[in-house]
Amino acid sequence: MHKLWASTYKEMLLLVRDIGGLAILFIMPLLLLIVITLVQDSTFKTITDTKLPILMVDYDKGTVSENINKNLAESNSFEIITKSSEEEAKELVLKGDYQLAIVIPENLSVDLDQKVNENVDGILAKFGLEEEEGSIPIVNSKMEPKEVKLYFDPATQQSFKSAVKNGIDRMISKIETQTIYRAFQEQLTEDASEVIFDTESFITFTEIVPGKNSENIIPNSSQHNVPAWTLFAIFFIILPLSINMVNEKNQGTFVRLRTHPVSYATVLGGKTLVYTSVCLIQFALMLLVGVFLFPVMGLPELDVSGRLPLLFVVALFAGLAAVGLGLLLGTVARTQEQSAPFGATLVVILAALGGVWVPVFVMPKFMQLLSNISPMNWGLNAFYDVFLRHSGFAEIIPEIALLFGFFVVTTLIAIGYNQRKNAV
Repeated sequence: MHKLWASTYKEMLLLVRDIGGLAILFIMPLLLLIVITLVQDSTFKTITDTKLPILMVDYDKGTVSENINKNLAESNSFEIITKSSEEEAKELVLKGDYQLAIVIPENLSVDLDQKVNENVDGILAKFGLEEEEGSIPIVNSKMEPKEVKLYFDPATQQSFKSAVKNGIDRMISKIETQTIYRAFQEQLTEDASEVIFDTESFITFTEIVPGKNSENIIPNSSQHNVPAWTLFAIFFIILPLSINMVNEKNQGTFVRLRTHPVSYATVLGGKTLVYTSVCLIQFALMLLVGVFLFPVMGLPELDVSGRLPLLFVVALFAGLAAVGLGLLLGTVARTQEQSAPFGATLVVILAALGGVWVPVFVMPKFMQLLSNISPMNWGLNAFYDVFLRHSGFAEIIPEIALLFGFFVVTTLIAIGYNQRKNAV
């Protein structure tokens, strides 16, 4: 125990004396969390609160174009700028000045009314054939389908395109339905004020986030970002840890330690205690930022009520997994040029696989299977279980068991590799 404490004390001194290293360990993760959350929250506000300017070219000048303009204005998401020329609007979108231009074709309202009236007349005439056998069926005029053109900036994301196209498609469908009802009403009643068809939507959608004890869980951007980017920062501990170990090997510290009755496992144990503590301090600082600083900056407050013990349990095992990976890398690497680039790249790959940047469920099937090997995926799922699903300790046991197993395996490999390398 005395040897382990001495090894731990040595690691503490090395950390405390490196002021720049401490700043990178504690300040940079906080800046990363704040910047990422601000960017994502600003993006969300851009979509929901700020009106996006779009171009409108109206060749129709009828009821359909009026309804489209009205619905877009009422959505509070778009600022409509009218242009007279399709070519002008197309050019402005192509240059990136606007993300979207909508071109409504000529005679859209007139042709839609004519098409609907012909269809309604045909249906009513069909019903009348049973009483009047000599009736001549109505022949519909051959009209080409109308096309509402949407010009998108080439840099526009596909998700935005899909959302706009789906929204306009729903608007057009609703206008067509109302036109059909109106045509039937005009044919079936002489009183224009009499309402015989209810044109309001019968089927609606309600978003419900399932919760426990009949309480809905309403997650916010802070609860998504804090665990994800905290995990990313925790795993970046492998960089200073592996570089520290490489320096000790190059400076002859490990050679001097071998002259003393100290096992390699004891040396790694001291590093594990210190760097796991650093991970927990990082996590605590992240929580403090989410709880106290985010509301001041206009970001959603991080709700940790009743979850702190489980959150620190997850952070502890995630820190152990990160330290185990750092110990293995520091043992295998011979120079800083090997450990630093490889460690940084490895963390980025594990983060990408683990769902820190892109949710796992939107990945291809092969990548979803591959994400199961990333310890960041295990840690992220455990954090989400606690933060968003209000799970108890029993529910997070599989994830923390995987994290602890990862730590044990990587540490044992590091010890075995060192013994084999130094065997006489």
